[in-house]
Amino acid sequence: MRHNGRMPEIVTIENDHWRVGLVPATGGSVAFGQVRIGGEWVDVLRPTPQEDLGVAANTASYPLVPWSNRIRDGKLVWAGRTFQLRINFPDGTAIHGTGMEYPWTIVEHEPHRIVLEFVSKDVYGVNWPWTFSTRYTYELDGERFVWGMEITNTSHETFPAGLGHHPYFQRQLVGSAGDLGERAQLQINCEKGYDLVDCLPSEGAGEIPAHADFRQMRPLGEVFVDDCLTGRTSPVAATVRWPGALTLDLEAEPLNEHVVIYIPQNQPFFALESITNCNDAFNLEAKGIKGTGLFLVQPQETRSTSFTLVAKTEA
Repeated sequence: MRHNGRMPEIVTIENDHWRVGLVPATGGSVAFGQVRIGGEWVDVLRPTPQEDLGVAANTASYPLVPWSNRIRDGKLVWAGRTFQLRINFPDGTAIHGTGMEYPWTIVEHEPHRIVLEFVSKDVYGVNWPWTFSTRYTYELDGERFVWGMEITNTSHETFPAGLGHHPYFQRQLVGSAGDLGERAQLQINCEKGYDLVDCLPSEGAGEIPAHADFRQMRPLGEVFVDDCLTGRTSPVAATVRWPGALTLDLEAEPLNEHVVIYIPQNQPFFALESITNCNDAFNLEAKGIKGTGLFLVQPQETRSTSFTLVAKTEA
């Protein structure tokens, strides 16, 4: 989504450890996420350039609701019906839900906490067969940055859904005097992965592809990675470490069964996503494949989950 005219407003929450900017008008996105290291604020999430504040995909992170990642050919198969969703990615898929395509509203805002809401009935063209509302809560508690996510079914029938967020992290932390610590290293506490072709699976999870195996802490490397992992082995889904500067634990509730790791080549950032459902989960479920991470939401029911970034400075 893009905005014409003036730049979208950034609203900020802050404590002694974190400073976070949100762009409600741009799909409820996160503009920046900074940690205080050595007495100065350092971008840990990829900061959004001023000229991109109206483009959700170019922000530091954006909500994934009511599903995460791709749906093959935009065809959502559920309960014997096929719903054709709008294709919104060059690879011919429907991707990353529909919440990021619309402005969100602020329903609560305190110095350390903000709640953003999107109500699908309030707008036209929502890329989803059922109506829903969703609230995302961002709260700072000491070293902990909590990302709360919930969805409410406002339609008359049960539907399947997924929740997530798409945070981009800096490969290298940079302070006013230059680089802080070493380049990012990563550990992901998952023991299964999907065999993906064009980012889409055709069967359930199995062995982790070698290029995406981060069960032991290691540098990101220069190999392209865009993979979905599951079979979590710890409440800490993943750990990012910039040796000598910062360690960041990603804690996630059990509903967040999956982790997507995206490491593009020749870019100063990477993505690490704590999500509920795997790529193309609806169509896998239609084939009888279990473990996709989809959950059901009954009419008027609210389902919620969260993940937390815990920042421990080393500098």
